[in-house]
Amino acid sequence: MDNKRQLLDNTASSKKNVNMASSAASNPMAGGGIIARINALNNKTTPNKLFGAYNTAYKTTYKPVDYMDLISSMSMSLTNKSSLNSLFYSLHNIYVMKLNCLFTAYGMFQENSNYINVKLTDKIGGTYSSRIFISETDNPVVEAFTSNVPLISMDSKFLNIPYIQSTQVAIVPMHSVNKCIGVMLIGDNYAKNNLSLYSLLADYFALFANNCDLVEKVNANANIDALTQLNNHRGFQEILSNELAKAEQTDTQLSVIMMDINNISKINRELGHAKGDEVIKLVADKIKQNIRGGDFAGRYGGDEIAIIMPNTNTDDAKYMAEYLTYSLSCCMIDDVGPVKVSVGIASYPESSLDQEKLLILAEQAMYISQAKGYKDGMSAIVSSMDFNFWDDMALNSFAEVLTKRHAQVGINFEEELVNKFNNENIISHNHLMEMVTSLASAIDAKDTYTKGHSSSVSRYSEALANALNLPEEDVQRIKLGALLHDVGKIGIPENVLRKPTHLSDEEWEIMKQHPVIGAEKVLMPNEALRDLIPIVKYHHERWDGKGYPENLAGTDIPFEARIVSIADAYHALISDRPYRKGMSVQKACEILKMGAGIQWDADLVRQFIQIAPSISTII
Repeated sequence: MDNKRQLLDNTASSKKNVNMASSAASNPMAGGGIIARINALNNKTTPNKLFGAYNTAYKTTYKPVDYMDLISSMSMSLTNKSSLNSLFYSLHNIYVMKLNCLFTAYGMFQENSNYINVKLTDKIGGTYSSRIFISETDNPVVEAFTSNVPLISMDSKFLNIPYIQSTQVAIVPMHSVNKCIGVMLIGDNYAKNNLSLYSLLADYFALFANNCDLVEKVNANANIDALTQLNNHRGFQEILSNELAKAEQTDTQLSVIMMDINNISKINRELGHAKGDEVIKLVADKIKQNIRGGDFAGRYGGDEIAIIMPNTNTDDAKYMAEYLTYSLSCCMIDDVGPVKVSVGIASYPESSLDQEKLLILAEQAMYISQAKGYKDGMSAIVSSMDFNFWDDMALNSFAEVLTKRHAQVGINFEEELVNKFNNENIISHNHLMEMVTSLASAIDAKDTYTKGHSSSVSRYSEALANALNLPEEDVQRIKLGALLHDVGKIGIPENVLRKPTHLSDEEWEIMKQHPVIGAEKVLMPNEALRDLIPIVKYHHERWDGKGYPENLAGTDIPFEARIVSIADAYHALISDRPYRKGMSVQKACEILKMGAGIQWDADLVRQFIQIAPSISTII
């Protein structure tokens, strides 16, 4: 029990005894019955903020502060706080328990209303609120706030709170980033002795309040793009995730429109980034004005704006895209002219069930739109359902998307291509050849020094197979296998493939893995291509058994693989390499002769040398 409570209880006890004695003398009914109890209740003066007895004068003797103990308590109390209230109550407990204060309060300046909102807590946990307007210039709180100087008031009447103990009050401005944001008040009869400490803690509180405000503002704007006021990339992704989940639950469609502002790099370069920002902002404003109430727009990239359209199929999304592109084409910007955009669309579940794939397909469609340009002054609006994935334009667009976004989505272009390849529904031989040719071209593109290598090896292998009068079915299989003979390079790092000098022993061991990768990772999952595995896996075996991957020798090497091996070596000999120029046909044939019966099948080498001069050597 603290001194105050003891003092009040002693006073109440004395009064109670006097009143009961007086009552008993004048009223015989007052002995120990109900009248005595009522009298006792009416005269009770224990601490209660509804009674004037709470304002009984309270005096203590000043005790020096144990700063080591105080610092220890502060260290434990002030850490891991997440709100102003939790911090304030920690400070309050320090003031009360360690400095014997009667109350504490903090008052935050409300700029819009021009008053200071004071929240006070007394020693026994009672809480009070009071508003002090800045116009009350004679109020010490206003004086301390406006002068930015700590003050000590000799009483607490200025707070207009009748139920708190009268005492001296330290009124300390709270500073944060060279600005006073409010005041802290401490009821302490010895406030002058602790004023420096109070100022320190008030500023700590102010900095904490400023940080809380910043965190709140950051969180409020975490998903908003500053320039366009649309959702930023993060916000867009979160909304799309939620809307896709709803679409799945309700079995409804959803479309994504992806727009790219054309020539924005040129505008930034020639007219400055301010003009580029003007164009981006105009596009964003037009989209905000014209999308439906339930749609969502976001700045997906630097010059890309995307729209999420719940309950919308591809045709309806195209209609909206046409309207938006028309509206933008009517907007004239000084030095730029009409605003042009490229537009791609992908729809759930028609295009994909996966969020990331849906966005990739929308972006791919957008790049195809960009490549197609304009018709009658309007952008080509392309849906992911409008094109054949294996078309050159589509494939190049797909590569562009994944190359740009590889770091974000962790999808490798070649791996994604093989995945698409193995999941394709093959409907004809021509369809298969189209896919295989595109896949081989993409793999060859990894190595800038072997561009067109796979198609050349395929052509040479086909020519040798025809010269041997093999059945047409075998010729086509050899042609196809030769086209895919290096498909395993998909798994070889580009720093090895593109190395301009000879490979080290370690790098060579890595390179030697590509036949097995091609056979097992690419062909094995695809039932239609499994009969090509012997060609791909063994085209680097040697007649003398010193090849790889299994050191097969002589006729143990599959016949088709022996054909492709010669064609592969011939094209390598006549092609330019970073470390040498391509050889002549005559020189290449001489090397093949030297290796006949050692590296290659001698009979096949003789047959190939006969047709080599007639084979086109255009690389």
